[in-house]
Amino acid sequence: MSFRTLLVPLTGVALLAALAASPVVAQDGAAFYKTKCSACHGGQGQGKIGPALKGTSLSADDITNLLTKGDDAKKPPHKKALNGVSDADAKAVADFVKTLK
Repeated sequence: MSFRTLLVPLTGVALLAALAASPVVAQDGAAFYKTKCSACHGGQGQGKIGPALKGTSLSADDITNLLTKGDDAKKPPHKKALNGVSDADAKAVADFVKTLK
């Protein structure tokens, strides 16, 4: 058996293992949204205490910045950056929110 014959299947196995170990942004964003955002914005982004996010005109970057930096023009809790929200978490939530239709 040649080196090449062994290398191709091993490369495929390594790639599958890496994909299985890497977090899926939409799932992470959905879980974070459910835990931290849905009480105010609704489970499907339909709005409750907070405004509806389904179909928002905000860009993913706008949402990320709102979560990580805050905006004085917004009502609490979004006047200030949310505690404990990493840039990666904020990006994942923003990407999830943009999928809500």
